[in-house]
Amino acid sequence: MRLIQLLICLLTFSLYSQHILPERQRAHVIDEILKDKFNNLLPKLMDDTGFDMWILISREYNEDPVLKTMLPATWLNARRRTILVFYRDKAKNTIEKLAVARYNFGENIVSVWDKEKEPNQWKRLIEIIEERNPKSIGLNYSEYFNICDGIVKTDYEAFMDNLPKVYEDRVQSAEKLAIGWIETRTATEMIIYNQLVNITHDIIAEAFSEKVITPGITTTTDVEWWMRDKVTGLGLETWFHPTVDVQRTAEESSNHLYTFSNRPENMVILPGDLLHCDVGITYLRLNTDCQELAYVLKPNETEPPIFLQDALKAGNRVQDIFTNNFETGKSGNAVLKASLEQGKAEGYRPVIYTHPLGLYGHSSGTTLGMWDAQDGVPATGDYPLHENTVYAIELNTTVTIPEWKRDIRIMLEEAGFWGADGFRYVNGRQTKLLTLPRVQNHKGN
Repeated sequence: MRLIQLLICLLTFSLYSQHILPERQRAHVIDEILKDKFNNLLPKLMDDTGFDMWILISREYNEDPVLKTMLPATWLNARRRTILVFYRDKAKNTIEKLAVARYNFGENIVSVWDKEKEPNQWKRLIEIIEERNPKSIGLNYSEYFNICDGIVKTDYEAFMDNLPKVYEDRVQSAEKLAIGWIETRTATEMIIYNQLVNITHDIIAEAFSEKVITPGITTTTDVEWWMRDKVTGLGLETWFHPTVDVQRTAEESSNHLYTFSNRPENMVILPGDLLHCDVGITYLRLNTDCQELAYVLKPNETEPPIFLQDALKAGNRVQDIFTNNFETGKSGNAVLKASLEQGKAEGYRPVIYTHPLGLYGHSSGTTLGMWDAQDGVPATGDYPLHENTVYAIELNTTVTIPEWKRDIRIMLEEAGFWGADGFRYVNGRQTKLLTLPRVQNHKGN
């Protein structure tokens, strides 16, 4: 299937949020996306970062996190020692994709090592380097970006021991190239992302409904495990264990804000509760990360109290302040500082802890705050925003609720895309509280 046909096919599937591709079709989609990225995205990334050779080295079950995202769909791990070499000839506008390995690396990368002719894998790698005489050689090591620090000590030392001295000063950290590969989303991936976020929204809507919750009986832990079972039942995976928590009146609970590490478990859900969840799923090698809120209606209530509806509007306003400060080339720390200052000037009490999202849940790219680092994040927060990237727009604002005699946190998280046309949510955001027993459709704007 040609890529344009694949796009049309996926667009059709995205209209049906619960349509999950069988494994064989998933494999086809993954390999087609990789082919497109190797042939069209990678050359541009190598040109932009100044590398004409990129070498990735991994052994089975100890994969470089970047190489793991390049695995063919039928490979769940690297095999033996797998060495990938990408060589970019900008003058000829070519990209070579080579595997110094016993096997072809799927259909996209061919093996260039015949062990019977040359038993020494390292010697064959050096031959390839010498034949192309690269000006710069990138290896995946990085002090601050963990996903880009994939070459292990043993392989690094073996590579450098075998590398002729004339090439030693050409070896550099491929940090920026690796980040670019991890963070950049293609048009096809964004179609998939739309469906993936839609599926996540549907799971949350069902979890926060009378289908799952019986007030007075069901606990927060029950709902957490229901969500996890729901995801695996769809043939997908969660990349972290879902969480569900409750905020309610001071008379019915201790008057404090939960921290990120001491949320109570097994709280019985009651009418009048404000529920909050955090769930993320993985599909076609992409990840979501969503937090939404729901209100448990009391008898005779037909909608949440106005003070809770207004609190959600405050959270939405903080989202708007934050995303309106996005600017290509601007560092995460600069966006964070401007957003917090503006939010506080408007009378809000924001905390922003947004992270890159994509091939990993907590991915590589621009970090925009951490919940315990609101003055900025060294190194990863200094990395600038690039276009065609996705972020978990994760934040909260504290709101005083006189009716409850306490403060609450409005905690929100949605996938957002930053591109040439600016910012947009991948598939909407929550602007109305979900309610149960009556369930409202998820709407975005």
